[in-house]
Amino acid sequence: MTFAHPYFLLWLLLLPLLAWLKGRRGSPPAFLYSSVRLVEGLTRVRRSRSGAFLAALRWLALALFIVALAQPRLAKSTTEVKASGIDIVVALDLSGSMNTPDYEVNGQRISRFNLAKSVLEKFVGERPDDRLGLVVFAARAFLASPLTLDHDYLLDNIDRLEIGTINSDATAIGDGLVTALNQLRDLQAKSKIIVLMTDGANNSGQIDPNTAAQAAAALGVKVFTVGLGNREQVEAMGLPPGFLPDDDALRQISQTTGGTFYRAENSEKLRQIYAEINRLEKTEAVVNKFTQYRELFPWVVSLGLVLLLAELVLGQTWMRRLP
Repeated sequence: MTFAHPYFLLWLLLLPLLAWLKGRRGSPPAFLYSSVRLVEGLTRVRRSRSGAFLAALRWLALALFIVALAQPRLAKSTTEVKASGIDIVVALDLSGSMNTPDYEVNGQRISRFNLAKSVLEKFVGERPDDRLGLVVFAARAFLASPLTLDHDYLLDNIDRLEIGTINSDATAIGDGLVTALNQLRDLQAKSKIIVLMTDGANNSGQIDPNTAAQAAAALGVKVFTVGLGNREQVEAMGLPPGFLPDDDALRQISQTTGGTFYRAENSEKLRQIYAEINRLEKTEAVVNKFTQYRELFPWVVSLGLVLLLAELVLGQTWMRRLP
């Protein structure tokens, strides 16, 4: 058992002194007699111990209240959380073109968006010691999940994503980069990384992608860009070139920040890309310990109240004293 505020226990040292002072002072006389002869017969009556017992109950109740102030508690469990020293924010494109079903998995057509979600979820599961965050963007960008070690929370947010959650008729790559960068700029992690996944060219937003890349380089953040889309399938479906990523622009962003550009022409290539990113340098783990406590405060207070109530009831019934 431990105490959250052990210094309150020092008050227990005062109780014996208070009890001694109260005993010395005694109680004021209830009756005054003109002669001791009037109570001569009472001198042979033995003193009852009920008063001492009732007083002990009151002092014990007071001691329990002091112990309760110190907040006693039992440690239920201790959890160790490891942090690798690498912070990663994924910036995912939610523009309408991400619904294009130009990938194939197990003989079935799958959209770029659904494939990106499944590969991202696997990536999260393989980096349990990293703080991961998620930014999504289309015509504008917003934070879907801040950097966290609670990967269940992150996976829940990934699962809730849908095309159309935000205005999906444009692609603001620069805004997505800056939103991701804002999650990393003030952190002291050994490695800070942004993984940008998009299937189009920047055609919206307030910030130019090259400007965002230069800011990332200045802050020591590497940007790994992933271009999504199968060129052969896009041509076979008769879709315009705007349904494919701007490879040169994405390559320039990565080169500016010291990252790498990847082109995911098929589902297997996208998985390989994330496997390669997953092999990024991992640092020595920092362990944080979190302890869950079972608070005993209510039980101690309840016991003190029971003793105090017993003292009051007994003092008015079986152990009632004459004045």
